[in-house]
Amino acid sequence: MGCISSMYGIGKKKKNKTIIREVSVYIPCLRVPVQSDMHKIPKDLAHRITSLRNQIVLVSHSTGGSAITELTKALEEYLSLLLGLTNKEHGLQELVEFRWKELEDGRQVSCVQNSWFEVLSVLHMMAMLTLMEANLKLIPKESALSERLVSPDCMRDAVDLLLKAAGYLNFCIHNVLLRLPTDIKNKLPSVMQGSFLDAISHQALAQGTEVQLGLAVQSKNATLSVKRRLACEQLIFFAKAYNCCLSQVNENGAAASKKQLLFIKWKHLEAKAAAYYYHGLILDKCTEPSSHVSAMCCFLAAEELLVESKKACLTFCLAEPTTRASPPWGAMKHLHKKIPETALKKSQMYGCILEQDKGLKKLAELPEFQLSLKPDEYELPEVDCAWDSAKWEIPVPAVQTTLKEHLNDPDHQPQT
Repeated sequence: MGCISSMYGIGKKKKNKTIIREVSVYIPCLRVPVQSDMHKIPKDLAHRITSLRNQIVLVSHSTGGSAITELTKALEEYLSLLLGLTNKEHGLQELVEFRWKELEDGRQVSCVQNSWFEVLSVLHMMAMLTLMEANLKLIPKESALSERLVSPDCMRDAVDLLLKAAGYLNFCIHNVLLRLPTDIKNKLPSVMQGSFLDAISHQALAQGTEVQLGLAVQSKNATLSVKRRLACEQLIFFAKAYNCCLSQVNENGAAASKKQLLFIKWKHLEAKAAAYYYHGLILDKCTEPSSHVSAMCCFLAAEELLVESKKACLTFCLAEPTTRASPPWGAMKHLHKKIPETALKKSQMYGCILEQDKGLKKLAELPEFQLSLKPDEYELPEVDCAWDSAKWEIPVPAVQTTLKEHLNDPDHQPQT
């Protein structure tokens, strides 16, 4: 076995080549630790903390964050050790200035002298890695560029990961941010502000519902009512994500927030198209002519929303950093075909009724449902047993005496 640097090829020159990421689940950025000064905390603990942070940095830089399992394991071990610093009894909460930066471009280096900021940063990275893993589950390694078939097992795994990521983020919002002073919270990067974390959490729940809808479309046992309910729940989650992200964009206008908003807008339009399509199918089962016309209006609205969503998708992909969207999969793979077909067919059948009575041209309201998906419950791990040791001592800086103080010292006055 070699050292970490040789294992990951640190120091070797790599050819620069542009890789345009494929996206099913979009995350703003992956933030990684930057070397921080640990001289104010006990030596043994400082060494372990520094070693774990260095390991996270080396693996992140050498793999681009793709070594998800290894990084998550290191982060969990580090978090257990880090929690000792947050204990007020140890008096170490604000001794270390922790530094983090964005992995891809190294911008936005954040320096905060508070151990709860470090906990927030670790949990944020764990959430982003979990979302990255969910994205990989929805992108099969062997698939055509125009056709996408995601296996039911991968879709179920993706739902679990999305709920897990939402759990991390939910814990950050309600249990970690509250422990930070207001002046520190105001200086946090845009992607770590409360409203933005809330947006990503709701996005994860929305995409979890989107995957469930895809499974329902593939299932012979799923009723039309179930599909409509899932489509409407998905829409509600995306609407909440959009509003949270919009408030963050209006507040600071950061590029990462804007890109995220474009993604959520695209997915929100898709979700709205799906909701109107399935609502239209249920209305169309009624016998009254007015119900058929209402259903037709839903199908036409769904078709228009689908067209707008394709434009929104292109806008998202072209915004920096450039990305490419996955080919339609799950429910949208089905709806990209069915919505235009159904809208054309029903408008041919009932368009004449609408021509005779313009008052019938009214878009039906979508039903509201209680949201079924919730973030996973997350709890912090036990504090590392290293903190139970009474052997360590906090380093005390040596007292430095200035030349002026030395000359004024009565014990060192020249004898007369």
